[in-house]
Amino acid sequence: MTRTPKPQSASTDLPTAYTPAEVEAPLYQRWVDRGYFTADASSDKPPFTIVIPPPNVTGSLHIGHAFEHTLIDALIRRARMQGYETLWLPGMDHASIAVHALVERALAAQGTNRRDLGREAFVNRVWEWKAEHGGAILAQMRRLGDSVDWTRERFTMDEGMSRATATMFKKLYDDGLIYRAERLVNWSPDLRSVLSDAEVIHEEVEGELVSMRYGSLSDDEPHMVVATTRVETMLGDTAVAVHPEDERYASLVGTEIELPLTGRRIPIIADAHVDPAFGTGAVKVTPAHDPNDFEIGQRHGLPMLTVMDEQGRIADTGTQFDGMDRFTARAAVREELRKQGRIVAEKRPYLHSVGHSERSKEPIEPRLSLQWFVKVAPLAQAAGDAVRNGQVRISPPEMAPRYFQWTDNLHDWCISRQLWWGHRIPVWYGPNGDMVCVGPDEQPPSEADGWRQDEDVLDTWFSSGLWPFSTLGWPEQTDDLAKFYPTSVLVTGYDILFFWVVRMMMFGLYAMKDHPSGAEPFRTVALHGMVRDQFGKKMSKTRGNGVDPIEWMDRYGTDALRFTLARGANPGTDLPLGEDAVGGSRNFCNKLWNATRFALINGATVEGELPTDLTGADAWVVSRLNTVIAEVDALYADYEFAKISDLLYHFAWDEVCDWYLELAKVSLAPDAPAERSQTTRRVLGEVLDGLLRLLHPLIPFVTETLWTELTGGESVVIAPWPSSDPKRVDRAAELPIEDMQAVVLEVRRFRSDQGVKPSARIPARFTGLSGHEAEIRSLLRLTEPDDSFTPTASLTTSAGVTIALDLSTAVDVAAERARYQRDLATATKELDQTSKKLGNQGFLAKAPDDVVAGIRARSAAASADIERINAALEALPAG
Repeated sequence: MTRTPKPQSASTDLPTAYTPAEVEAPLYQRWVDRGYFTADASSDKPPFTIVIPPPNVTGSLHIGHAFEHTLIDALIRRARMQGYETLWLPGMDHASIAVHALVERALAAQGTNRRDLGREAFVNRVWEWKAEHGGAILAQMRRLGDSVDWTRERFTMDEGMSRATATMFKKLYDDGLIYRAERLVNWSPDLRSVLSDAEVIHEEVEGELVSMRYGSLSDDEPHMVVATTRVETMLGDTAVAVHPEDERYASLVGTEIELPLTGRRIPIIADAHVDPAFGTGAVKVTPAHDPNDFEIGQRHGLPMLTVMDEQGRIADTGTQFDGMDRFTARAAVREELRKQGRIVAEKRPYLHSVGHSERSKEPIEPRLSLQWFVKVAPLAQAAGDAVRNGQVRISPPEMAPRYFQWTDNLHDWCISRQLWWGHRIPVWYGPNGDMVCVGPDEQPPSEADGWRQDEDVLDTWFSSGLWPFSTLGWPEQTDDLAKFYPTSVLVTGYDILFFWVVRMMMFGLYAMKDHPSGAEPFRTVALHGMVRDQFGKKMSKTRGNGVDPIEWMDRYGTDALRFTLARGANPGTDLPLGEDAVGGSRNFCNKLWNATRFALINGATVEGELPTDLTGADAWVVSRLNTVIAEVDALYADYEFAKISDLLYHFAWDEVCDWYLELAKVSLAPDAPAERSQTTRRVLGEVLDGLLRLLHPLIPFVTETLWTELTGGESVVIAPWPSSDPKRVDRAAELPIEDMQAVVLEVRRFRSDQGVKPSARIPARFTGLSGHEAEIRSLLRLTEPDDSFTPTASLTTSAGVTIALDLSTAVDVAAERARYQRDLATATKELDQTSKKLGNQGFLAKAPDDVVAGIRARSAAASADIERINAALEALPAG
């Protein structure tokens, strides 16, 4: 790394104020142009790899992206500085459903739709849309400072990824792990497609619960009452179920009962799933339109009647309701049952949970449909075992049980979607009922001979599940795959632990089992929480509490946003976020800026060896720096970003800026010994150099600007990560400074209590002070007493140091005495009130524990205030 020594002079090229907008974009482009982010697969350095959780091609940067990318970038930047060959691989997901919704909306505005357009023309239209509008988030990632390798950008529909997806399907199919079957699925009538669980949002809605009578209308003849929130589905009932031990219906089990409106009779069956204590203890069974009923139907071999078409219209029931929309039919069926006297009860509104399409917002319809599935049992077993045996680590570890809940209870995965944008299922059907799966290197059968390809495309999560290895070139054995797989860590939200993480684990362990470095897609899964508003509520458009990270970056600078997000990133825990916190982080960046300007103006340097015989504040701050480096490294091992940020914040602000820079002014004073001044300049450079490198992964822009100005180095991006030198950790050197700090803090409190302005210079004399008198006088603005010194107040600190002060010209004694008398009256009143309550046994017996504890705390505080105020009154000069 090239380093040009900074001249030792009392000047700097740094402006007086930091303006993020002027430096961020040029700095980022310089980093890209110099190739700092480009990985080298031929390097001898050990690899450190992270693949980006691919954002949707339709998306723009939201606060959740900013949060996650900040954490990933911090890990990558630190690893780069540690000497790893780093690869952060960027890319986007093709987002089948989201893209369909956008493009079909545009087509509707033109008076057409995808079916009028045709499949090929529609797909071409989507590619045109992607070229014009897709990928806005990539430019926003640059704005955030993401140090991704742009030369390796991938898209889940690019040629290589499409080849990988087809290869995986073929491999699973040949191994008997993909099959086609009729199963109950989440169906979107609007899209006319299956939806994954990830695309279904469950919401509490006010519906209705209707109880209706099956069988005879005569009380003397067999009949049963069942209840439902979806009356229209009764047209597809194929049984009524009761609990096997419910004696009320024991005589009816095995018989049949009339199903109203249909002309059919259905059996009464016994199944342990039924709760005999709920309602009448009898439930209608509609196997083709309810998940629980489907399971009952399979156990009892019931017919599975699909009574709705792809658009959610009643179909094939042979009733007057055929052709009606499901919601229209709901009302019509209910009214027809009412006419027959079969409505027993209606509860309205009835609050219950209903799944809705995330995109179209419509209620999804459980529907029996012929689909493609992955047989997940052996894949999920391997994914669970990899964590149990320590092959893959989940951080924080308390999230592991949630992971096992998914892997140990996973149902077969429906992977087909009735859409046109996506990876088309590579299966062909012949004229004689033949079926063949075709790999990417195989010739598909001829359409001229009557063969046709499956119309469906694969679930987006299928190709996303291949992301850690397909992006590195699989199925080809590329240099990237050999060097950078397995990836080092996956940083992602706990909310997609199942939808993405488990799938990547299943596919990676399955497809990469022969990889020499291991089959697991990542060594560690580092889970973070969700960003919420400052009150802890989920951000949403309907609540109007969402934030645009770009706006905050414009207002406060990128580093301020990043530092705020990192400072709230406790593993697996949600982050409440408010704008005030971002403003506070901007102030922190400004603090660093001003501290570095001060150091440069006073000749701080990084040149030359750091002396080994440091003393006083110089030895203290170097010891603290090396301690902090070791603590930061330990916290990074557990992905404790919040603790890292907080540690560095307080070290920078409290110890370096508030203490060391102030103490350094004594050593840098014109009358200070030259050798001492030079040592302090070198220590200033050492401490700021280390601090800026420690902070760089979190706040890259301001640290780059300051570090290059301080050191003359090429870039902090490629500077070595600081290492802790145990020989520099000197607890014995820290103790005297801590004693000095205690004296200063106690005297400051005393001055404040006496009403002395911080700027006032006070004559003072010390007794029992062991050292650092010059520094203490400088920090406290205490002047040397002259021959006329007459102390009017004194203070003995907890360390036994006595300070006599002349406050005669610094305090309006009468005004201060009056102020203290008012404060004393208030504290005395508070003590009286709390003492009465605490002395009331009746109150103590009835009041909650937390209320009593609060009153005790108030009483103790009042007592402490009275003691403090009386001491201050005694210390006031006579007059």
